[in-house]
Amino acid sequence: MSRRVLIADDEPNILISLEFLMRREGYEVLLACNGIEALEMIRAHRPDAVVLDVMMPGKTGFEVCQAVRADEALAGTRILILSAKGRDTDMAQGLGVGADDYMTKPFSTRELAARVAKLFGP
Repeated sequence: MSRRVLIADDEPNILISLEFLMRREGYEVLLACNGIEALEMIRAHRPDAVVLDVMMPGKTGFEVCQAVRADEALAGTRILILSAKGRDTDMAQGLGVGADDYMTKPFSTRELAARVAKLFGP
């Protein structure tokens, strides 16, 4: 059974490229274009991992991450934040709200694929 990954980003070009990358890596892929939709999809489809942008309409990635961590049924969902916000304080905030990993844009597709795989363990 393949693992399910939700990609949440408000930039269509990033969604398309990440969907292609994650499918090529063998994952089942779900897409969300804003924070509210991302949280609804996490609740409805229970993805194994989420690649989450920070700056999205509706709810920020930080707010989505915090809501997932606050929900006992979803708390085990692995979350990688992928954001243009790359200051140390941004990364600390992302990890502080419960993200498992934090990457900045622009990003290497090879590194992103490796980090998503790492979320699932050895």
